[in-house]
Amino acid sequence: MKKLAGFVSAFLALALAAGCAMMNPAAEGWETLIDGNSGLENFNRIGDANWRAEGGTVMADKGAGGYLVTKKSYKDFQIRAEFWADHTTNSGIFIRAQNPSAITATSSYEVNIFDQRPDPKYGTGAIVDFAAVVPMPKAGGKWNTYEVTAKGPQLVVVFNGVQTVNISNEQFKEGPFALQYAPGANNIPGGAIKWRKVQIRPI
Repeated sequence: MKKLAGFVSAFLALALAAGCAMMNPAAEGWETLIDGNSGLENFNRIGDANWRAEGGTVMADKGAGGYLVTKKSYKDFQIRAEFWADHTTNSGIFIRAQNPSAITATSSYEVNIFDQRPDPKYGTGAIVDFAAVVPMPKAGGKWNTYEVTAKGPQLVVVFNGVQTVNISNEQFKEGPFALQYAPGANNIPGGAIKWRKVQIRPI
């Protein structure tokens, strides 16, 4: 009977530990960079965008365009992000940026958020100029999730639970990542981008 009780106690302890690990992202190696209103201190700001903490998010909705750039550089990693976009939003996650003071789609991989992009094959769900998506999914007017994995040359993007990109490309191997706010199509003011949670872990 004592052996059985000991077995049950050990099993319950293991189950509790596993449950705690599932509830604690840090136990799985996740670093939380944005969590509701907190996280601006984890980024450098470049450009002209009115980044601020508001309504349980880190957001921007005015300016000529700007970025939040991580203070750390990352090589192989996974990103999980929760965001809200307007129908006119032009935003994205720029990974492995080669020049953290001048973020562009030609010096990083831009995982796009742009429902009204003039060339829709590189709009929301795509990696601009590297991986097209047809038909383009839409992010506007709702909460969305991105899961981005970069492991060596392999790049995988999952938008709202659906894989939109799976390519191999060796052009950019390491660098910080950036969150964008930019003007909309035809340079009209872009809609708001709101980041509710952004996490990253090395792999």
